[in-house]
Amino acid sequence: MTIRIAVDAMGGDYGPAVIVDGAVAGARAQGAKVLLVGNVAEIRTALSGVDTAGVDVEVVEAADVITMDDHPAQAVRRKPQSSINVALRLIAEGRADAVVSAGNSGAVMAASLLVLGRVKGIDRPAIASYIPTIKGKTLLLDLGAVTDPKPSNLVQFAEMGQVYVERILNVRNPTIGLLSNGEEPTKGNALVQQVHPLLAAENDLNFVGNVEGKDVVMGTVDIVVTDGFTGNVALKTAEGVATFLMELMREEITSTIPRKLAAYVLRPAFRSMRSKLDYAEIGGAPLLGVNGAVIIAHGRSSARAIESALLVGVRAAQFDLAGGIAERIATNSANSSDTLAKTTIA
Repeated sequence: MTIRIAVDAMGGDYGPAVIVDGAVAGARAQGAKVLLVGNVAEIRTALSGVDTAGVDVEVVEAADVITMDDHPAQAVRRKPQSSINVALRLIAEGRADAVVSAGNSGAVMAASLLVLGRVKGIDRPAIASYIPTIKGKTLLLDLGAVTDPKPSNLVQFAEMGQVYVERILNVRNPTIGLLSNGEEPTKGNALVQQVHPLLAAENDLNFVGNVEGKDVVMGTVDIVVTDGFTGNVALKTAEGVATFLMELMREEITSTIPRKLAAYVLRPAFRSMRSKLDYAEIGGAPLLGVNGAVIIAHGRSSARAIESALLVGVRAAQFDLAGGIAERIATNSANSSDTLAKTTIA
């Protein structure tokens, strides 16, 4: 079955031209259909400069746009015909299997909750993304959906992260760490100290304990769980460090002729390194816990980043992440009820 991806063509810092270019490229690479949502005239202008041969493209009118300056929750209700609202309704109406947006991330989350709703049993959604590591990839969540969560929210984040890693990467029984300022169970702020025993008590989670910031990029665990504020800071710090390292390397290897010659020989290695550190290769972060596949791309996404985000959307739809999360939460709820019943009888 062909996966249908609705793309918010009006989101992002660089306008429809970049979004449309990346969306068409992503649809071609994945054999997907792309529905470009937004101002029809602007989208068609952007399409005129893109090779769409062999790609199933549909343009869907959206009369309004939620900007980065808009208040997310207010704008979602005030602008029902905004591109992100219209795109999400395509999922609700069965016309799309996933949505990709590089627009106002707060608005994407608010609109997703309003239009699609939460998975039954999930209290709060979480934004998740891969971080490149020495060993490959680590899933980090939450990245900003819930900046002041309750301890139980982080347990659900771990459960949703487990479903994602098992289904997308086919990693069975992935290891899970709780981000803290020390490995000892007694370390961390009040939230971390409350969450630690809750995660340790979950028999279905392979919780290995607290992990420090350095462990994220070392690939010590498959999944790192934290609150949205800390996760967002960690992600943007990692992006900044990656950019700094690549720029520093560029300056150093071009400073003398011998270094330039050496760099020429090592060019394949440098390209591989750049690819691993480039956020554009990751593309987008799934919003876990809503009834649908919603992918949040970086506001400054390039065409390549949007192309990569479509891959994330296609895989989220193919592997039915929302369904997997619902199944996991339902199973946990049933097990909890059975345990309570047995305890009551005893």
